[in-house]
Amino acid sequence: MEFPQQQKPAGDGKITYPPGVKEITDKISNDEMVKRLKMVVKTYMDMDQDSEEEKQQYLALALHLASEFFLRNPNKDVRLLVACCLADIFRIYAPEAPYTSHDKLKDIFLFITRQLKGLEDTKSPQFNRYFYLLENLAWVKSYNICFELEDCNEIFIQLFKTLFSVINNSHNQKVQMHMIDLMSSIIMEGDGVTQELLDTILINLIPAHKNLNKQAYDLAKTLLKRTVQTIETCIANFFNQVLVMGKSSVSDLSEHVFDLIQELFTIDPMLLTSVMPQLEFKLKSNDGEERLAVVRLLAKLFGAKDSELASQNRPLWQCFLGRFNDIHVPVRLECVKFASHCLMNHPDLAKDLTEYLKVRSHDPEEAIRHDVIVTIINAGKKDLNLVNDQLLGFVRERTLDKRWRVRKEAMMGLAQLFKKYCLHYEAGKESAQKISWIKDKLLHIYYQNSIDDKLLVEKIFAQYMVPHSLDTEEKMKCLYYLYACLDTNAVKALNEMWKCQNMLRSLVKELLDLHKLPVSEANNTAMFGKLMSIAKNLPDAGKAQDFMKRFNQVLGEDEKLRVQLEMLISPTCSCKQAEICVREITRKLTFPKQPTNPFLEMVKFLLERIAPVHIDSEAISALVKLLNKSIEGTADDDEEGVTPDTAIRSGLELLKVLSFTHPTAFHSAETYESLLQCLKMEDEKVAEAAIQIFRNTGQKIETELQQIRSTLIPVLHQKAKRGTPHQAKQAVHCIHAIFNNKEVQLAQIFEPLSRSLNADVPEQLITPLVSLGHISMLAPDQFASPMKSIVANFIVKDLLMNDRSVGNKNGKLWTTDEEVSPEVLAKVQAIKLLVRWLLGMKNNQSKSANSTLRLLSAMLVSEGDLTEQKKISKSDMSRLRLAAGGAIMKLAQEPCYHDIITPEQFQLCGLVINDECYQVRQIYAQKLHLALAKLMLPLEYLAVFALCAKDPVKERRAHARQCLLKNISVRREYIKQNPLAQEKLVSLLPEYVVPYMIHLLAHDPDFTKPHEYEQLKDIKECLWFMLEVLMTKNENNSHAFLRKMVENIKQTKDAQCPEDAKANEKLYIVCDVALFVIANKSTACHLDSPKDPILPSKFFIVQDKDFKNDKEYLSTEMRQMLLTGKPKPAPVLGAVNKPLTVPGRRIFTKTTTGSDTASNTSTNSSTINKNSNSNAVTETSAQENNENPLNQHEAGKKEEPSQNVSPDGDSAASPVKRRGRQAKSAAAAPAEKEVAPAAASRGRKRAADPNPSVDSINIKMSKQQQQQQQNDEGTKRQIDLQR
Repeated sequence: MEFPQQQKPAGDGKITYPPGVKEITDKISNDEMVKRLKMVVKTYMDMDQDSEEEKQQYLALALHLASEFFLRNPNKDVRLLVACCLADIFRIYAPEAPYTSHDKLKDIFLFITRQLKGLEDTKSPQFNRYFYLLENLAWVKSYNICFELEDCNEIFIQLFKTLFSVINNSHNQKVQMHMIDLMSSIIMEGDGVTQELLDTILINLIPAHKNLNKQAYDLAKTLLKRTVQTIETCIANFFNQVLVMGKSSVSDLSEHVFDLIQELFTIDPMLLTSVMPQLEFKLKSNDGEERLAVVRLLAKLFGAKDSELASQNRPLWQCFLGRFNDIHVPVRLECVKFASHCLMNHPDLAKDLTEYLKVRSHDPEEAIRHDVIVTIINAGKKDLNLVNDQLLGFVRERTLDKRWRVRKEAMMGLAQLFKKYCLHYEAGKESAQKISWIKDKLLHIYYQNSIDDKLLVEKIFAQYMVPHSLDTEEKMKCLYYLYACLDTNAVKALNEMWKCQNMLRSLVKELLDLHKLPVSEANNTAMFGKLMSIAKNLPDAGKAQDFMKRFNQVLGEDEKLRVQLEMLISPTCSCKQAEICVREITRKLTFPKQPTNPFLEMVKFLLERIAPVHIDSEAISALVKLLNKSIEGTADDDEEGVTPDTAIRSGLELLKVLSFTHPTAFHSAETYESLLQCLKMEDEKVAEAAIQIFRNTGQKIETELQQIRSTLIPVLHQKAKRGTPHQAKQAVHCIHAIFNNKEVQLAQIFEPLSRSLNADVPEQLITPLVSLGHISMLAPDQFASPMKSIVANFIVKDLLMNDRSVGNKNGKLWTTDEEVSPEVLAKVQAIKLLVRWLLGMKNNQSKSANSTLRLLSAMLVSEGDLTEQKKISKSDMSRLRLAAGGAIMKLAQEPCYHDIITPEQFQLCGLVINDECYQVRQIYAQKLHLALAKLMLPLEYLAVFALCAKDPVKERRAHARQCLLKNISVRREYIKQNPLAQEKLVSLLPEYVVPYMIHLLAHDPDFTKPHEYEQLKDIKECLWFMLEVLMTKNENNSHAFLRKMVENIKQTKDAQCPEDAKANEKLYIVCDVALFVIANKSTACHLDSPKDPILPSKFFIVQDKDFKNDKEYLSTEMRQMLLTGKPKPAPVLGAVNKPLTVPGRRIFTKTTTGSDTASNTSTNSSTINKNSNSNAVTETSAQENNENPLNQHEAGKKEEPSQNVSPDGDSAASPVKRRGRQAKSAAAAPAEKEVAPAAASRGRKRAADPNPSVDSINIKMSKQQQQQQQNDEGTKRQIDLQR
């Protein structure tokens, strides 16, 4: 073989080999060649750069080794040894290589690069030679010679690719170090890094490659860190072309730019110094997907644990925050998800994030609102200090979100935080205090209408607030102190929760009882009703009904299942037993082959609600022990953050509530002994609660616990005689409930109390009056005769008909309970005693009921000052009016007394809702609402709410509307759930309130001039106040039914005064206004009515068929005015001096409607302008005090004078004057007596005198005549009431 022409050395061209090395040619075997080359390698290894003689001697050999014969030799050992020689040659001859041909140099370096692939196998016998080769190249920086070559980039790319491909986890630190040295010298000492070479580095950072070869990633990472100063410019150029100029063709890695940026940032943020501003540009791209990609990237960069990007690049951070408000939903979602990591890794950025999260917590997208909650809760669970109060406030708001998924996440998140920090104190008491509001908030959600919300609150309570998995003592301690720390509304919610669960247990028990009866149609109907009621208490009512029917079928077939369910709802079932029962029932209903079983899930919901997971006899004993410790002062009350007094009082309240739902759990001597100790305590509330617990749970005391009985009786007697009014009431009821010889016991209380009554000492009257009233209600027959005497001689004659003391003349319309005079408190209790006495008798045949009703009516007519001696203060009169109105309402709940209440008495009672005193209106409306919601009051009393349209305080009108909605909803639901209700539709169907409302409005004392616009507008407002709620839906063509009902009323006469033409005209006018409102608000009202309405004969007299009233009582002009409002003539100056306005801005002017501030104003009042300002002030002040006007005593000092007192201390005109007739016998006066409007004060009603005829109604009487008449009426009434 001929060797290629080599560059000749200075001497002859003969190749000199090291001593002992024969010539190396192709004639020798591979083994011999390897043997000889090893000696050559050894020679070159031992040479250094200073050996000039040897360098010259072996120059020819150096040239020979670079020949094609060696570079292309098929034997890898030969190639390796040659490569090692060449590497040493470059070392020895440095800085000038013996090879001058560029092509030859390129071939040599490509040859050496190929040999480096041998580094891959560390177990190869030749690995040390490969390592020597790498080490030599790195140490000498041999590849730097290639910078002189035009196509050096090809060599470097090949080298980099080779090194990145061979690196693996079997290499040690030295291998990686030499590779780094080799590559970094090329990068740092060259003129720049080409894109192709950069790609060979960056490709190892892409996730796919990174996962394939972690060592290559680490190598690239280390290389970039070492060369950051040099390579940063090249990286910036690459990203600039791709991101800004959009030249994706410059590199195959263009589609991975965001992954690369993330990795580069992780390696060293300095690598991206020039790239970050380019990302700000990309954040503002018009392409939503592109913005999303940049946001994802920046989220990782900003959120990384040690990232300082936000502080170092504020413009980019602010631009990124702006994407929280991006129009593209996925971008906003990504931003919200990022916030979680950011809050956890960078608490200092929480302030910046808070405002943006606030906006996103109200995002229209459900998923985003949901993720805001997840973000905040996750951060809070890691460390509560990471989330500020504002962020937690966003979660709090979302508990009322319109979407169930969001509400659920918010509630569960708060529950988890509560359990972690408040129950387990994982971050100390300070953190627990920070989120102490969570327990109240979660329980408040029980007020929501959704059954899903209620069920989740119950689940949270059982798993997070008082975990049922705890042992009994720990569990009860949790409950004891939780109850003590809850706010009032949360306590009510918790009580309601137990009440609902107890009610559901009762329904299930009634269902099981029906299964024990023989099969019959009636039984099936009753069973169906129970199933529907149970389904209402489960989620997804439609599915719940089907599943409950199926469950009922299974119960009928499986007796063992019924036994387990009976045991579960048994009053004696313990918590441990309950768990076993639930497990057994669940097991019986589980189908192994069915992965999801919605039927079983629904049954589980039912079982969770009815199973007693907290309260049993053992639990009650534990609670009582805790209570005893609090009483003895040995409890951890202070440590738990409550005072001993609070712990005792709330503990008793808790036991009281549980005594209603779990009475049998209390039956033990130990429990009753502790309760007896509570009875002896000074705290009135504690003793009262203890008595009530005895009342609820003590049915077996007399037969089984004689010692408790003998101790309890004297205590109850003492409380009934000298305790507080509430204690007296409970004591009487307790005696009546638990003792067999109740007659004897009650007599021992009644007799001394009845003898000790003394009207001159009213302070000592209140408790006796309460006790006597309740005794007369519980045992009416036993005390019938003495009670009649007490009522006639003492209650009416001595107490109610006499004013012994002079009240405080401060002009206030309301004062606190403590400021009410003892005499008036006694009179209020006297009124209540009368009512209780009558409720006990339940007899409308005696004259007592009529006399009492006349007395109460007279009380209302006289504005609370029955004797009219002007001794009673205005605030005391308000109390008496409220008591009288409430008394009539209470009597109306008893059918026998409802029948004898006259229309006039009903009207007087209803007008209390327009009383001049705000608190009277408020309390009366609440009493009315509660009685109606329980279906205890007749339907006609619902009509009273129509008068609330005249209330000047917006909050009162809003409350009245809510009451209407609730009551109408309750009635409709009752009719749906009770098939038998169809027979009583006249008394249940909400639409039947319209006749009562029309009659009530026709007799409104304000309605004196039936053809005047202002008064008709008031009537229209009142009608629409009720009709708006009734006409929300047109179910069963109800709009036509309403129209037909009103038309029928026009064909009747007013039963209250059938012969009074004016009264009947007013009735017809109200009917026309009602028809006008219905026609204007409904297009379907002119259809045929589904049925013929029935009108109440007590209020309307049906006329003969010949009677036809087709007269239109509203003129066309009046109809137009009612529709559009009264036109106001514009004054000349007003037209000329128009206010200047900013172009484009709409002017808003406040219009005062009749229902706002002028609802009770007579059209002929001369003071309408004078009082308009005071009305505005009054409404404002009432709104400010709208949360609880009764309790805001401090505010009252400032507020009340503006409401009720003029600056000089005299009573001023009030926005709502008391509505009622001033004549004493108004309730019995003939109906044709028309009411005259007030002349000087807004909304105040002044009734006509009872005796003059209709024609002389407006003739004034002299003061002497009026005084004489009052005296006569007083005497007459006194005689009448004592019959």
